[in-house]
Amino acid sequence: MSTIGKLTLAISITAAAIHAVAAADVDYTKGVLIVNEDWYGHNNSTVNHLDPDNAEGTYWTYRAIQQENPGMQLGCTNQYGAYWLGRLYLIAKQDKDPGASIQGGRITVADARTLKIIKQLPLIDPSGAQCDGRGFLGVTPDKGYISTSNGVWIFDLNTLEVTGMVKGTENPDGPGSGGNTDVGGSLYHGQCGMMVSAEGRVFVAHQSTGLLVVDPETDEVVDIVEMNIVAGKAGIGSVVKSKDGMLWLSVAKDVNGSGAALPYIVKVDPVTLATEVISCADVGAAYGPANSWYAWTPDGFFASELHNVIYWTGGPNSWFSGTRLFRYDIDEGKASLIIDLNEEGLNWKFYGCSVRIHPLTDEIYASVYHGFNDQTYVTRRYTSDGKLIKEYPMIAQYWFPSLPIFPEGPDALSVADVSIDNVAVGTMRYIDGSLYLNGMRSDRVRVYDMNGGMVSEIAVPATGYGIFPLDLPGGMYVVTDGIQSVKIFANFAH
Repeated sequence: MSTIGKLTLAISITAAAIHAVAAADVDYTKGVLIVNEDWYGHNNSTVNHLDPDNAEGTYWTYRAIQQENPGMQLGCTNQYGAYWLGRLYLIAKQDKDPGASIQGGRITVADARTLKIIKQLPLIDPSGAQCDGRGFLGVTPDKGYISTSNGVWIFDLNTLEVTGMVKGTENPDGPGSGGNTDVGGSLYHGQCGMMVSAEGRVFVAHQSTGLLVVDPETDEVVDIVEMNIVAGKAGIGSVVKSKDGMLWLSVAKDVNGSGAALPYIVKVDPVTLATEVISCADVGAAYGPANSWYAWTPDGFFASELHNVIYWTGGPNSWFSGTRLFRYDIDEGKASLIIDLNEEGLNWKFYGCSVRIHPLTDEIYASVYHGFNDQTYVTRRYTSDGKLIKEYPMIAQYWFPSLPIFPEGPDALSVADVSIDNVAVGTMRYIDGSLYLNGMRSDRVRVYDMNGGMVSEIAVPATGYGIFPLDLPGGMYVVTDGIQSVKIFANFAH
């Protein structure tokens, strides 16, 4: 970067520091939260809030969890955050960074609207055995799953306690005995990673086994999709669900956590478990999705909620392949390179997996940096086809951002299947500002926003039929009659 470029960036970062907003003025139900690993060996993990359209340019609220909870912090290397029914679930690898003075938690539960901490748990395995956190998935209003270095654990959302392990998800090597840097230990073999729900089941990426199929009624593995369909020693990287309801797997070269990826993606039908192996080169992508079992992150592999498209970061290097973003149009069967940071000549890289797409705007948010020894970080906002919209410089800090998450995201009420097109399933439809009910078996229908707040309750006539005007602000909602749940979109023009 030229001297002028460095000076411009320094001025921008200084301005960003000056225009950081006070926590008391923040609406955490809007914008983007960036979950940060933060500086291992020095600090516990942090969360920053980005208000991307702030009229006054006060875009950032730094260390929002600490600001809202004086004397409390997250755990060490918090890689994952997920909204579920009005709460935010933050999962860390360990409960306290070696350089931190405050103990946080492997599990942190906060109010989604205020970020006030409701509860923290230092351990995931109630026995006390080492079990480092990975991800979270809301399963029902009463139950969530937490993936870890040793299995998937059942989390009671009423008591906020771990009640047991999902049978069949355990690490074959047992619990780990080392720390985050013990790459030779069992923490880095046989881990569970990303999870998605589809067709009434939960699907889990298991490092040494493949894609686990879990029955959430019995909390046990009922089937496995093995990765030898790609190559003899191949492993799974991650799993995402596309808008059409299909599952997509990234492919690791092996199950040893080397970080090497194979140039394939795998399509899985969540009902029949039928698979299709797709060569990335055949569809126009030079590289397949990168994976990160060697130092687990949620991976730069994600799907649009609005279009039948998936995205991934990938490149020639197995560790932090972070300069290229590919877009795969599922319906057309074509992939394209939509962002190549190398072309800019400014030495920017995506940090790890910190790239995701907004569920309502279809805009991509990405954290970029120069290198591990440089405290310069910028969050970028792109269109869905990779055109830069805006940059948001940050104050200098070793943020090591892990994941953008969206308060307005489409978290369904339960693992029960929802519509493929987000418009209708069964007997509940939302069309032109009215809710159409047909053949209902319940006497009440409730509408919830994405933070779990009830915005409307409708008494269903004895006939089970009716049309009810429902003026909703633009966004996504969950409609439930207690038997089934569907996602609906309200047009922003209302």
